[in-house]
Amino acid sequence: MSTTTELTETTLLRFATAGSVDDGKSTLVGRLLHDSKSILTDQLEAVERASASRGGEGPDLALLTDGLRAEREQGITIDVAYRYFATPRRRFILADTPGHVQYTRNMVTGASTAELTVILIDARNGVVEQTRRHAALAALLRVPHVVLAVNKMDLVDYQESVFAAIAEEFTAYATELGVPEVTAIPISALAGDNVVEPSAHMDWYGGPTVLEHLETVPVTHDLSHCHARLPVQYVIRPQTAEHPDYRGYAGQIAAGSFRVGEQITVLPSGRSTKIAGIDLLGEPVDVAWTTQSVTILLEDDIDISRGDLLVPSKDAPPTTQDIEATVCHVADAPLTVGHRVLLKHGTRTVKAIVKDIPSRLTLADLSLHPHPGQLVANDIGRVKIRTAEPLPVDSYSDSRRTGSFILIDPNDGTTLTAGMVGESFASPEPVKDESEDDGWDF
Repeated sequence: MSTTTELTETTLLRFATAGSVDDGKSTLVGRLLHDSKSILTDQLEAVERASASRGGEGPDLALLTDGLRAEREQGITIDVAYRYFATPRRRFILADTPGHVQYTRNMVTGASTAELTVILIDARNGVVEQTRRHAALAALLRVPHVVLAVNKMDLVDYQESVFAAIAEEFTAYATELGVPEVTAIPISALAGDNVVEPSAHMDWYGGPTVLEHLETVPVTHDLSHCHARLPVQYVIRPQTAEHPDYRGYAGQIAAGSFRVGEQITVLPSGRSTKIAGIDLLGEPVDVAWTTQSVTILLEDDIDISRGDLLVPSKDAPPTTQDIEATVCHVADAPLTVGHRVLLKHGTRTVKAIVKDIPSRLTLADLSLHPHPGQLVANDIGRVKIRTAEPLPVDSYSDSRRTGSFILIDPNDGTTLTAGMVGESFASPEPVKDESEDDGWDF
């Protein structure tokens, strides 16, 4: 099959950018948009006016993504900025994530659905702790492709030795984490070297530009070929004269596909039946697949409510009340052993208790600190959780959508932790939990 055919079939790439403060993430994204002619004239004029008001000699392309007033005033990225653009070869959804350590949690949001992550490094500083943190998150989130963009090469006189040393150090670290693929590219986002057009200053580099790699990288994380899963979001019962017996189960297909006549199982109850019909945008269809929002009609009248999961009977995940996962703690308040939480998985939310925190990852050397007792903001660690009700969970390596969850503070609804079921760095043996009975012991 030709490359052209492959790119036609794979028309969308979701990718995220990450890096330390002032590494040039927003400038890189702005350069991509500008040089690929993906911004409107009035957008560019607005950036030029904003740049002039700040005393700049030319347009500050970082302002194309730093959309919040606080971001423009401080010159930093605070929130995840999503941008959509396209070239003749492919469409893109990008997430520009913050570089400050206190906003590391935002990378979890931006990279959780990405097929590729661009991690930027300032050529003058090399690999720093935040670089290691972003590499670890990319590994945990199972991002299939990582691009190492060594930025600001113009400030180190475009030296090949500087680039080679950084690429070697990062690739060794990422490989140890289990990152499947790293592509290193030397760039200057400010000057435009190797972003969209090849650099005239680095003739020693013979690889692709950033845009060329984004346009040609194979997107292999195809959810349509994953285990079929439909979290029920809403039960539709119009009870009208025209549809007196209509009862449908609506939701967005998280992965895989469903067909009329297929035998399915409802979890966690375990009841089975067949699909009698599928409605898509008000019209009946024979088959529906990932990301489509549909209404499923069943042959039998089964008690189904929001939070239940529809799966093929021949490919049903196990249900369990004991979940072990690797998590990134995102809240300012710590997560502790014995912590009472709400666990949200898909459209279902249940009570849960943190039974153990076997380890916390030290990013500097990938060592494990055993039984830390708590995780604080931006910590990556291993947790064991007991839920009040059985949940049908997949391994995160099998399904990023149904193998993930979040922990919520039951008092104020604050998101505490993002978890990946089954994902693990080598963890020490857990100790027996001796926390006191607090009424939530399931």
